[in-house]
Amino acid sequence: MDSPKRTTIYDVAREAGVAASTVSRALRNPRRVNAATREHVLQVAERMGYRPSPLATALQSGRTATVAMLVPDITNPHFFGTIKGAERRASAAGITFILSYTEESADNERTQIEHLARSVDGFVLASSRLSDESLWELAEEHNLALVNREVKGLPSAVVDSRVGSRQIVEHLASLGHRSLVYLSGPHQSWPAGERWRGLVDGARGLGMKATRLGPFPPRVVGGGAAADAALVTGATAVVAHNDLLAIGVLRRLAERGVAVPEQVSVVGYDDIFGADFCVPALTTLAGPQDEAGRSAVELLLENRSRSTTRAPDRRVMLPSHLVIRDSTGPAAR
Repeated sequence: MDSPKRTTIYDVAREAGVAASTVSRALRNPRRVNAATREHVLQVAERMGYRPSPLATALQSGRTATVAMLVPDITNPHFFGTIKGAERRASAAGITFILSYTEESADNERTQIEHLARSVDGFVLASSRLSDESLWELAEEHNLALVNREVKGLPSAVVDSRVGSRQIVEHLASLGHRSLVYLSGPHQSWPAGERWRGLVDGARGLGMKATRLGPFPPRVVGGGAAADAALVTGATAVVAHNDLLAIGVLRRLAERGVAVPEQVSVVGYDDIFGADFCVPALTTLAGPQDEAGRSAVELLLENRSRSTTRAPDRRVMLPSHLVIRDSTGPAAR
């Protein structure tokens, strides 16, 4: 059975006895049509069941009702909550949500933004690997919001891992640890720098020694080399860039017969799904990543009605908290 023919703007114009251009103005720019004509056209359009083509609407308004989210590693469970929060907020606003990943590459990130630019109304960049200068440049042409990345002049939603890092230090100090080693992530990672600064601030205030090693791949596979490097320092506590790296560290320590937490305590970041399935269960810094994704899309939507591309310098700061499990314990003597 054939589907019913879609009513077009020309059908409405013929029925209303006006030009197609008059129908277009009545529907999309009503101030250019007198009130009586507009009301007549609207009544005819409603009676005939006319619905504007999404593509035509996009061409007319310059909007696509679509946003894109770019993440550096789609396999990292850390981003699952961020993606879920962003997608739900977009769906609630009737916005199509596109997800893409950049493979931890700033060049890939820029290329994807350029390829998608005409198809979306804005971009949510999660843990962007681009430089501040590149982001400022892109923000002149595109509607951007950042997740877990701060750049002066750009809107962002951030989980406060710097303050959270001090919680980690305080927890370790309370267990008698006097030294820690931080296993850093990618050198382009903004959170890696924030976490290190928080650890240093906390260690300095409590008279602890903090050492930074890396960068290491932020995946389980990076844990072997990271664990070996940490043991050389003699530190009694290891703080990994993220939970995946921390899990890799736990595996390597088990292979080498190093007991956790009896000989070395291990802490991660992100509280990913599975962090409590480790042996021992992983102590980690958690934060509302779904709320960060939701807030970033909200920032994009707020900027859609503005005449300028760049959104105001608005920052949403979300709290983090330490989840204490079995991988941390009293410092070994």
